[in-house]
Amino acid sequence: MGMFYLGYDSTYILVLIGVALCLLASSRVNSVFRRYSSVRSRSGMTGREAAEKILRANGIYDVTVRHIPGNLTDHYDPRNKTLGLSDATYGSASVAAIGVAAHECGHAVQHATGYAPLKFRGALVPVANFGSAIAWPLILIGLVINSNSAFLFIDLGILLFSAAVLFQIVTLPVEFNASNRAVNALEKSGMLYPEEIRQTKAVLGAAALTYVASAASAILQLLRLIIIGGRRRND
Repeated sequence: MGMFYLGYDSTYILVLIGVALCLLASSRVNSVFRRYSSVRSRSGMTGREAAEKILRANGIYDVTVRHIPGNLTDHYDPRNKTLGLSDATYGSASVAAIGVAAHECGHAVQHATGYAPLKFRGALVPVANFGSAIAWPLILIGLVINSNSAFLFIDLGILLFSAAVLFQIVTLPVEFNASNRAVNALEKSGMLYPEEIRQTKAVLGAAALTYVASAASAILQLLRLIIIGGRRRND
């Protein structure tokens, strides 16, 4: 009976909902970014220049701002204290580019000030990576074998996948806080006019939806695993 769970079942609807949410969020952020990447800031400051100014304003001099390939691949790496800005951000003077650069600076400030959620998320990384990689193999073993240890494999798989879900949930306050820091920094520095701040908030708000969608998708996947495990017990 265990092989039934390897075929189609009604819980796939949860996966499809998660995929739809992620696609909609991705489409939204790309659309908003494209719109405001064509709006040049009045200051004429590039993403790199804005990032360097915000870092200095926060007393951070040991973070290197560098150009990385790709589109919206911007990130801050706490391991080597580098702030990577993508093709659409590094040399662009658009409102969108400055907003994204400021957001990544928000992460650098979090790191410099020991922001607790960021530290917790960092500690979760190895556990979450291991959990997401090994969870399904363990659950599949539990579904196909007929022994008392089957439920142990399933429960362990669900527990490990829960770590990956927790990582997605913890990511939310980290990203929201980084965006808030970005907006505050841009307002205080005077790099952007009030109307440009509003446009920047639209870009960062759309980006935040991608993290919400990812967390929702992970939660739906976890719910699916719990339902499948429950069915196996009743089999």
